[in-house]
Amino acid sequence: MGLTADQIRNSLDILAVRDKSFAKALNQVGYPEPRIRPTGYQTLLRTIVGQQVSVAAAASVWRKLEAELGEAMEPAKLLARDFDTLRACGLSRQKQGYARSLCELVENEAINFESLPTDDEAAIDELTRIKGIGRWSAEIYLLFAEGRPDIWPAGDLAVQEGVKRLLGLPERPAERPTRDLAEAWRPHRGAAAIFTWHFYANPAL
Repeated sequence: MGLTADQIRNSLDILAVRDKSFAKALNQVGYPEPRIRPTGYQTLLRTIVGQQVSVAAAASVWRKLEAELGEAMEPAKLLARDFDTLRACGLSRQKQGYARSLCELVENEAINFESLPTDDEAAIDELTRIKGIGRWSAEIYLLFAEGRPDIWPAGDLAVQEGVKRLLGLPERPAERPTRDLAEAWRPHRGAAAIFTWHFYANPAL
């Protein structure tokens, strides 16, 4: 499971002592809610479904897939469906390729979501073997589903914008500077990421 409310709060309290920017921002917007997703291949399948479409469109496709495959969404069932059936559910040719890649790895036991490497970079490497799962998607999975405390999705535009506002920077930093700026926040970068989304989305700011 993802980071709990207590874990997030404890990490942010530590960061607030280290960095006055966190202390000031916490006073402004308070603590964020946890972001928790189930472990397992369904969460990554849902990530693939949601790529480059609206939340509403992704939810519609997911409902159609559940109706076709059942709530358990077994990989074998998806692999048994033909192109037109999955297309009718809303999956493009590209997304069908990604979904099949994921399901084949699971069926062949080439990836086991219950025993990913404990080293974060090694786990990211393992997940990005799946077609359609890039570094960002792998990081989001490890943060929201496994609750790894030091995941820092520096390529996320909302994280970059949140860092800009948090630190009072003149412009939004690119991925590399965003990664570098967070080095001082180890090993609490997961909570820092959740907080930057919370800070960025706050309507009062």
